[in-house]
Amino acid sequence: MHSESSLKLLGHPKALCNMVRRIAVQAGDITLQYFDESGMDRSRYEIKSDGSPLTLADTEAEHFIVQELSRLLPDVPVIGEESMARGEAVSISGYDYFWLVDPLDGTIQFKNGDPEYTVNIALVHQGVPVLGVVYAPALGELYAGCGTGTALRWLQKTDKERSIKTRKPPHAGLTVVSSKSHGDEARLDQFLSSHKVARRMTVGSSLKICWVAAGKADLYPRFGQTSEWDTAAADAVLRAAGGVVEDMDGRPLVYGSDGRAFRNPEFIARARDLALA
Repeated sequence: MHSESSLKLLGHPKALCNMVRRIAVQAGDITLQYFDESGMDRSRYEIKSDGSPLTLADTEAEHFIVQELSRLLPDVPVIGEESMARGEAVSISGYDYFWLVDPLDGTIQFKNGDPEYTVNIALVHQGVPVLGVVYAPALGELYAGCGTGTALRWLQKTDKERSIKTRKPPHAGLTVVSSKSHGDEARLDQFLSSHKVARRMTVGSSLKICWVAAGKADLYPRFGQTSEWDTAAADAVLRAAGGVVEDMDGRPLVYGSDGRAFRNPEFIARARDLALA
């Protein structure tokens, strides 16, 4: 059961989203204390059991986010990437809502001095990401969404935000975005061979899905393993902007499913207007 104060806040998603935006920006400021455009010395990060790097920025940013979300909604559990890696998983059994947090998506970019990394916070309700904030601290841009028609992009440089939405597929062909560091290029080439592609771009972290939401790209197919915290926040933004993240059978991704250890199936992020054969 949720407390009266939690129910009130959950019933006002725009207000809640604004609060989460502030948390994401503050967490991003923590990561910037460790960010170095010349790259990170090997002594300043460790390698986790899955082969991905872990920095103090990951750990401290997640600690801050979990602390703040727990203050905001004390009766909503928080699943964080780094706490999961440490074996400190929180049970979401019996909860309608839970948070999914990736404090630093794109750690490879981060340690190499590439600014295309993000802070990701998503609120999931009964398997559906209903609120998402994606913040790229080194780029000074933030994406957020909390329901149909609410997607936005905010730029720190101007302190202005604007609504975003997916675009209709151009007659000239699709703009396809893919990962800088991960994925299966051979399978991607094979998949795209049946589509008219005008341009291919690469970008790090969850920005790929956000680019589809903002109409900068039309399609992001992902072959290979990802975790739910990698996609949930951007998925919420894309849904709010008129898009969808679907598995290879055309079903929207479901979050928090039992037995998957918070792993995603392979997926395609696209505008709803884009029909795939």
